[in-house]
Amino acid sequence: MIKTVFFNKDENCLELIDQTLLPLKEVIIKCHTEQDVAKNIIGMQVRGAPAIGVTAAYGVYLGLINPKNLEKNLHIEELLENICDLLTGTRPTAVNLFYAVNRVRNAILNLHTGDLDKAAKKALEEANAIYEEDLAMCRAIGKYGQELIGDSETWLTHCNAGALATAGYGTALGVFRAAKEAGKNIKIVADETRPLLQGARLTAWELMKDGFDVTVIADNMAGGLIRNDLVQGVIVGADRITAKGFVANKIGTYSLAVLCKYNGVPFYVAAPTSTFDMSIKYDDEIVIEQRNPDEITKFGGVQVAPDGVKVYNPAFDVTPPELITGIITDKGIIEPIYAETIPQVLGLK
Repeated sequence: MIKTVFFNKDENCLELIDQTLLPLKEVIIKCHTEQDVAKNIIGMQVRGAPAIGVTAAYGVYLGLINPKNLEKNLHIEELLENICDLLTGTRPTAVNLFYAVNRVRNAILNLHTGDLDKAAKKALEEANAIYEEDLAMCRAIGKYGQELIGDSETWLTHCNAGALATAGYGTALGVFRAAKEAGKNIKIVADETRPLLQGARLTAWELMKDGFDVTVIADNMAGGLIRNDLVQGVIVGADRITAKGFVANKIGTYSLAVLCKYNGVPFYVAAPTSTFDMSIKYDDEIVIEQRNPDEITKFGGVQVAPDGVKVYNPAFDVTPPELITGIITDKGIIEPIYAETIPQVLGLK
């Protein structure tokens, strides 16, 4: 299994696959401090909501053992807040980031200790637990989701919601993996996913490593495939899901959902329970990250747009619940009406 995020006990550091270099190079980055972790989240060397959450959880631990932090002689609560603020400030949309950091923070605060060694030990225990839970949730998502897929069908996915976006196995791609493990012969179509090509670079790479029949298309080709019945369904991941079922995911997801609705093709979202943000209800409550204009004006380092042109580059869009056939979670498949069914399936009602 691809180890997107791996804690190296021998070197006491976090190892990440540098996803900005895939598929041409497989390079491992070693993070020794919380600054290393924050830098690689911002730079998208690690990306995908669950993977960001797991990475940030380990970042809290690395901050607590960072020698430069120990020299400051800060009270443990102040040090912890500094570390957590740094990590949660990296990317605003993926709720898993906030979930994981807050969970580690609360576990430490509940110790009611000023002993940094005890705090660091607890942080590592909690980060390891988040890692293992993410793996288990992805496999559960796969188990429930694969029942939706028939033998010899072709399904489409957008961006990368696979092992590279999680602790391993994947959410949307976890469904495909589980279908293959169940003996189903399926084909996958991967949108290239502009502007950073996560579909072409990452989804295609990891599915090919697992022996899938995968085809890459340009984003603007999906409509023709869907209209002509060349795909039987679409499954995507998610970075945040509200209490009423609004789903923030990679830019271009909304367009796919509209195409599916118009053409009568099922559109599913696959996400662990940690991706749900029950504190908000509607799409306008989700902060959408704006990325660097160079991601649009340059392609492979080559300028492709005029100097000084205005750029709009949101990393995500939001799909409303009426366009979503179902949400595949580790606790089962949630069907509309989401305002009622989400809390039921998540055990909150």
